[in-house]
Amino acid sequence: MKKVAFHTFGCKLNFAETSTIAKNFRDAGYQIVDYREEADLYVIHSCTVTESAEKKCRALIRQTKKRHPASRIAVAGCYVQMRADELKNIQEIDVLLGNDLKYNINSYLPGNIGSDEEHLKNFKPAFSSGDRTRTFLKVQDGCDYFCTYCTIPFARGRSRSATIADTLETAREAENSGAAEIVLTGVNVGDFGKHQNENFLGLIKELDRLQKVKRLRLSSIEPELLSEEIIGFVASSRLFAPHFHIPLQSGSDRILKMMKRKYDTELFARRVAFIKKMIPNACIAVDIIAGFPGETDDDHQQAMEFVRSLPISYLHVFTYSERPGTKALQIKPAVDVGLRRERSHQLQELSDEKKIIFYKENKGRQSEVLFEHQNMDGWMYGFTENYIRVKTPYKEELSNKLTCIKLDQFIESENVYKHE
Repeated sequence: MKKVAFHTFGCKLNFAETSTIAKNFRDAGYQIVDYREEADLYVIHSCTVTESAEKKCRALIRQTKKRHPASRIAVAGCYVQMRADELKNIQEIDVLLGNDLKYNINSYLPGNIGSDEEHLKNFKPAFSSGDRTRTFLKVQDGCDYFCTYCTIPFARGRSRSATIADTLETAREAENSGAAEIVLTGVNVGDFGKHQNENFLGLIKELDRLQKVKRLRLSSIEPELLSEEIIGFVASSRLFAPHFHIPLQSGSDRILKMMKRKYDTELFARRVAFIKKMIPNACIAVDIIAGFPGETDDDHQQAMEFVRSLPISYLHVFTYSERPGTKALQIKPAVDVGLRRERSHQLQELSDEKKIIFYKENKGRQSEVLFEHQNMDGWMYGFTENYIRVKTPYKEELSNKLTCIKLDQFIESENVYKHE
């Protein structure tokens, strides 16, 4: 039996799709092995969001061929979609496939082809497998926004999704796989269903009726698409966790306009305030980019003050990275790379402060923790419904089950609550 191994870079969407690709190989008679083991074929699912992601991908390609010179290497995904010509110059690669053709890698093994720009119109359902605790369910793909810093619309095509009925069918497959939590993922999930005369609110109302899964969780939703109706439904939901992930990208309205974002800081602040009004203990994660072209010290300070004023839980901080083909490259002046890193560090420190405040605000609460199955030096870890990390001495019987505990021992140095 031939063996195949997978390595995934990038977003949760990539991980969901890797599982679907792996299933196709399993159905074709392959044995799936760990990437560190010997295999006949190594599949690298690539990312192109940052220059760093591309650099790591190239390094892994060369490391893999050096360790396993007789094996074949297939590279798939967004990096291939955007820069197949660049990757064709790497002699260690045997097969290149973009974002539509990657689901049929086995069919292309005899040859070496590039990206598939004429495709990117179909929606391929997917969910991640291999983790008994949670699965990432792909509900949407592509994006119509064309923000000036982003290559995703070019790498993944225009926004598209399946119908609610078809998505429910995939969700039932996901819950039947044994995962206790399903995380909804996509490129722009709030755009779900717009080509089928359906919408995201309709989808989550139907998903809330699932019977086997213990918890549902939202991933990133654009602030202008995160309606008060969606927030209100999550507040009263049977399954959806009080956890929101909202991309801000900048706390300066001037920079938001240059990014071609579809909201301003006033709308963003209203969304956050409404979440806290409806669900006071909700976790709110926020994406932000440091060092966008043209960003002045004043813009950065406005962003810092705006974030500081919001009752959010933590930040995902990204240092701006130039992406070929994006309109942001035309915006001058570019921010010095060292200054970008400094601003990124300041935002990360602010995030750390916000997270500690959020964790302390929850001290004394009764919460349900979904513990993961891994034994980490005698401890097991899990997350509450509002995404607070908890650790407890390892007990196999707690694995993949909701356990009600009181949050009473906060270990600030580890950003975790301890339960014994």
